[in-house]
Amino acid sequence: MPKRTAATRWEGSLMEGSGTMRLGSGAYEGPFSFGSRFENGDGTNPEELIAAAHAGCFSMMLLAELGGAGHEPESVEAKATVRLDHIEGGFAITKIELSCQARVPAIDVREFQRLAEHAKASCPVSKALAGVESVELDAELLG
Repeated sequence: MPKRTAATRWEGSLMEGSGTMRLGSGAYEGPFSFGSRFENGDGTNPEELIAAAHAGCFSMMLLAELGGAGHEPESVEAKATVRLDHIEGGFAITKIELSCQARVPAIDVREFQRLAEHAKASCPVSKALAGVESVELDAELLG
């Protein structure tokens, strides 16, 4: 299996400095700063990138689960919201909320929910984030 990389470069102090994040594939390069992480400043932040990774991984795992059970979806949309909180001793990602909406012909809601929960538990990013206090899923079957 391939290895994936990302890199950062930071210049200046934590509060006044800024940096750049770039994906090894070249698909993204952009700024980040104290303001983009802890306030509403321009740029990205590590938690936003974790959210993107988790939403993408979950989507692909759900597609695999549905296909493996004989249910080919028309569409799957996923969103992850990562919560960064100040806790004793520093900061921690304390909660991740996954939500998805899917159009899957000829599947009942209980089967869809079962497959979505299994996808959440078995996607590699969920496993990597197992130390997070709470990963919640809201999966909605459309139409």
